[in-house]
Amino acid sequence: MKIVVLERNSVGTDISIEGITSLGEAVVYPNTVADEVVERIHDAEIIVANKVPLNEGTLKDAPNVKLICEFATGFDNVDIAYCRSRGIKVANIVGYSTDSVAQHTFALCLYVLEKLKRYDDYVKSGTYAAQSRFSNFDLPFFELAGKTWGIVGMGNIGRKVAQIAAAFGCRVIFYSVTGKSSCTDYEKVDFDTLLAESDVLSLHCPLSDLTRHLINKEALKKMKSSAVLVNVARGPVICDEDLYEALVEGEIAGAGLDVTSTEPMKESNPLSRIQDSSRLIITPHMAWASVEARIRCVNETAENIKAFLSGENRNIVNL
Repeated sequence: MKIVVLERNSVGTDISIEGITSLGEAVVYPNTVADEVVERIHDAEIIVANKVPLNEGTLKDAPNVKLICEFATGFDNVDIAYCRSRGIKVANIVGYSTDSVAQHTFALCLYVLEKLKRYDDYVKSGTYAAQSRFSNFDLPFFELAGKTWGIVGMGNIGRKVAQIAAAFGCRVIFYSVTGKSSCTDYEKVDFDTLLAESDVLSLHCPLSDLTRHLINKEALKKMKSSAVLVNVARGPVICDEDLYEALVEGEIAGAGLDVTSTEPMKESNPLSRIQDSSRLIITPHMAWASVEARIRCVNETAENIKAFLSGENRNIVNL
């Protein structure tokens, strides 16, 4: 089988992908943009990708493709219906980044909640060394214990976050966007209740027509002025312009974002104008990317290919 890896660097150059390349005749590209896809996959039988579009336009002149493997859980870059019509199987990976994303959720929350950037700067500027008292806490911060942690998206990551929040002493509530969640371990509430009662609200839902701009001007106005919003899901779940206004107007206390409406974030995004890290921290879509998670990503992709070569369906999303 000829394997074409289109976005090798998306898992980091510090992680070996030999487990994949050893499975066939492999051609590896560090990165691929949309205009380069057609040429690079024309004789591929197995494609490994992450974000580049794989649809009729890019696949129609690649007659040998039998399997597309995603270096990800999401597969919105792939036209599933077209692949099904061609008999092309599409495989994703699940659960590889749960621990990493859950950990980053709390890193973002605590960074904002405890004003850590402000206090680190206070010490490193020499101000702390110059004062006579032993402590400084001029920007108040609060404990998670006894607070309400709200969740949108009670999948693997949402459940992990719920467990950690409960360990901190939080009451955990969640909202099911589809209304189909089978989770009974935590209290399910309607959206307005979630907004009104959450001291921390974290987003772990997929992007869909139901979740696009779920957190908008109207939703933000219903949140507590002391609330912290965390998004480690998909950027467009939040309307960035509305969040900017809410932060500037003090409608919520702060936000921690690992994703924004476009990636990379555009300079025109109004959130880039907020330089106060005690109110807003933005990281570059890295929550999923611990070393361990990226190793699991590659290993799971290799296992998907091995299964396919053995005639088995493993993590196939378009059967």
